Amino acid sequence: MKLYRFLTGPDDASFCHKVTAALNKGWSLEGSPTYAFNAATGAMQCGQAVVKHVEGKDYHPEMKLSEQ
Repeated sequence: MKLYRFLTGPDDASFCHKVTAALNKGWSLEGSPTYAFNAATGAMQCGQAVVKHVEGKDYHPEMKLSEQ
């Protein structure tokens, strides 16, 4: 099964730690990161897609992707 997640967060170290944690759990970067201004908060936001291949499991919508 191939899983997809889109990680988002503020433009600070917490976002980098979120991506680093995913990489260390077997996720791989997919595509380029995004960077956009959030007018509601007045802050820049980051985004990065990650994917992971998991053998021996079937996808179902109730699964917590971050725990795979």
